[in-house]
Amino acid sequence: MTKVSQFCSKEQINEEASLWISRMDRGLNPEEKQRLVAWINQNNSHHEALMKMASLWDDLSVLNELSGIFPLEEKPRNRSSFLTNIALAASFMIATVTGLNYALDINPLTIFQNGHESYSQTFQTKLGEQVLHSLPDGSFLQLNTNTQVAVHYKNNQRRLTLIQGEANFDVAKDKSRPFIVEVGEQSFTALGTAFNIQKKNSQDIELIVTEGKVLISHTNDILAQVNRSNDSPVLDSLPGLLVTGGEKSVVENNTLTTATKISPEQVQKNTAWQQGILIFDGDTLADALAEISRYNDTKFEVLDDEIASLKISGYFKAGDIDGLLSSLDFNFNIQSTRTDNSSILLSKG
Repeated sequence: MTKVSQFCSKEQINEEASLWISRMDRGLNPEEKQRLVAWINQNNSHHEALMKMASLWDDLSVLNELSGIFPLEEKPRNRSSFLTNIALAASFMIATVTGLNYALDINPLTIFQNGHESYSQTFQTKLGEQVLHSLPDGSFLQLNTNTQVAVHYKNNQRRLTLIQGEANFDVAKDKSRPFIVEVGEQSFTALGTAFNIQKKNSQDIELIVTEGKVLISHTNDILAQVNRSNDSPVLDSLPGLLVTGGEKSVVENNTLTTATKISPEQVQKNTAWQQGILIFDGDTLADALAEISRYNDTKFEVLDDEIASLKISGYFKAGDIDGLLSSLDFNFNIQSTRTDNSSILLSKG
């Protein structure tokens, strides 16, 4: 039984405000802008909730969206004064540095022109870091928090190993050199695509394909096919599971499950870390805290089992503990107490 019903009216409004913030983060179409204005005008509590959510999530795209809907030229009114303030804030947010770091390691594309050169590099992120790297073939590799990826290119293959953590791969097409990501006993071969892999532990892996196709097969099978092929290997004829854009597949206990279709919203939720944010949509507080803990060394202790099963929805900046605590206090009256620099106790207010 969900615990949200205890805060029914307030929580419904806050959840709608959070959803509007998420839509503004990706950009509103004209119809959505009209719906947002209508929703704000329905009730004063709507614009108050939106104000609170916007203050907890200060991303420039959200502020710019609000600025576009409520231009600076408009005179402040009682019900939209906060929106004018947000628009003003947007003009000062241009110089703000976000939490997402980009490291574009541009390497000479001539490295592979003669087909004999090789390239090896290991990339790693610290706790709470997200870093984007460019690879010499024009592919992009984005690492999530506490992630390590080894890259080895040679004349007939592009071979990467996800040692730990989570990474997104945006692959440049090259039929003569397959792009293979090894994770334990499994290999994920890109067939001109973009995909996300999370290595949860030595036996559990999650794949989400956002574009194109990915072949999941046993590492030994794919490498044997590539190594004995003088020409472009016919990878999609190999045994394994073919996962296409908009699908998700998981490996549990080294056992591959079937691919399942997921909604665009689920894709966005699972790949939002690439923008330095975390999305929760009906997750329990316990699960949300476990996910948040991946991005910092904070330890949470929930003192009440009832709030551990509380369902929460919203957008949070990865690593923004203060924003999380403010949101829990505002939405659920959950109080927080810091026992030291890395431990936080949560209890009912």
